[in-house]
Amino acid sequence: MGLGRLDGKVAIITGAASGIGRGVAELFVEEGARVVIADINEGAGIDAASELGENVRFKKTDVTNTDEVKALVDFAVSEFGRLDIMHNNAGAFGVRGSLLEIDEDAFDFTFKLLVKSVFLGMKHATPVMKEQGGGVILNTASISATTPGYGPHVYQGAKAAVLQLSKTFALELAEMNIRVNCISPGGVYTPLIGNALGVDAETTKQIASGMAAILPMNRAGTPLDIARGALFLCSDEAAYVTAQNLIVDGAESTGKKYTEQGIH
Repeated sequence: MGLGRLDGKVAIITGAASGIGRGVAELFVEEGARVVIADINEGAGIDAASELGENVRFKKTDVTNTDEVKALVDFAVSEFGRLDIMHNNAGAFGVRGSLLEIDEDAFDFTFKLLVKSVFLGMKHATPVMKEQGGGVILNTASISATTPGYGPHVYQGAKAAVLQLSKTFALELAEMNIRVNCISPGGVYTPLIGNALGVDAETTKQIASGMAAILPMNRAGTPLDIARGALFLCSDEAAYVTAQNLIVDGAESTGKKYTEQGIH
């Protein structure tokens, strides 16, 4: 049972049919929020909304399409009367490969999915939040936004763009009492890992086990780990926190221990 840290609040969470977004939705509902799940995967989204209860709605949304994102915001307001939290979380690894292998159209789509979608979420949530006197925007970045080497090339560049846009828009929106922050997961065990590599669920679990063996805390992160950070940033406990990036990675991106560097 939650502590009611989001009582009375309405949240949109994109990419919430599974993975990190689903974990955030579950915790937000537990803490008293009414939630709109947005996802391109209609079947999984409908199932998630049904499983999470009467305070959850689903709307199929292409987060790269401005009309659909605007319709998503309008839907949340029509269903629940307001919008307090916009969590722009939807994404995928996108195009992979070396510099000479990356296709230009795939490059453009990856930025569209990872960066334009965040811009659109901020753009369409802001008028509602401004009119009601404030709100919270939370954007999912990545440890690759600040530390190279964690993900495909274009993914890393896109996540760095998300982080910088979050900070610059936070400065613009602060006077409207709209806070904008990022949360940056490290190695998290979600279906995204397997989907990106084209492997089945069992192989994905094996990958997670392999991740755990090389991570400082000897385990991969979970959606709940990220959700707990998101809860803080979206709650009134963080009322004076904006333009920040909360890294939730169990020290993965910090570096190797002194004793593991071959220096004695």
